[in-house]
Amino acid sequence: MGRVPAGLSGGSERGEPVDAAAELVVAEVFGPTFQGEGPSAGRRAGFVRLGRCNLDCAWCDTPYTWDWRRFDPAVELSAEPVEGIVARLAEMAPEIVVITGGEPLLQQRRLVPLLVACREGGWPVEIETNGTLAPDPAVVALVAGWNVSPKLANSGVPRERRVRPDALAALLATGRAVFKFVATSPDDLDEIAELADAHDLSPIWVMPEGIDAATVLDRARSLAAPTLARGWNLTPRLHILLWGDERGR
Repeated sequence: MGRVPAGLSGGSERGEPVDAAAELVVAEVFGPTFQGEGPSAGRRAGFVRLGRCNLDCAWCDTPYTWDWRRFDPAVELSAEPVEGIVARLAEMAPEIVVITGGEPLLQQRRLVPLLVACREGGWPVEIETNGTLAPDPAVVALVAGWNVSPKLANSGVPRERRVRPDALAALLATGRAVFKFVATSPDDLDEIAELADAHDLSPIWVMPEGIDAATVLDRARSLAAPTLARGWNLTPRLHILLWGDERGR
């Protein structure tokens, strides 16, 4: 992987220019592993974790992709040619490819060559996004599923930054989105219901916050009954249950 080009370690809510499609700013490419969350949990996957984010959640489990007070972007991020990423994915022979971050839609115009290559490789792509950026039509056409994770008040991010109605509507309109909320306790479920009702979000997946197996299991147990009662889905964090907070798993 090469060095991060000047100007690429920051974030832009409007994404990157079209003429920068040859490389992606990457934190890590890893696998084969399992998709750990949402409706595809347990599927064999290759992961592409992109750098940078437009939010700063208090409980973020990947702060090395964006928090330059604690991490050095020159160490954590690299500019990697798409062909190199594809070659690494091919070695994994994944059932699916998961593109995550950070916030991958900050680089969505750069993503098209990677998405095309994944389609040619027979690897359906899921994108994990915080739901604050509307997807470009060229990206929508190449993505099999959207795991949209609007942030709650428990993230510590002001509502006006974390809830973007136009972006949520655009993701919902793809017809391939699920909405996955990070909950720290059953008290969060009322806020999830309010957001789901206000923006017609469906289907809903509730995921316990935690970076160790004991916390994830404890919170999942407390969330299970009230999540069922509301007619929603519950997802574990399978990778945390298996490997804890180990990077690249």
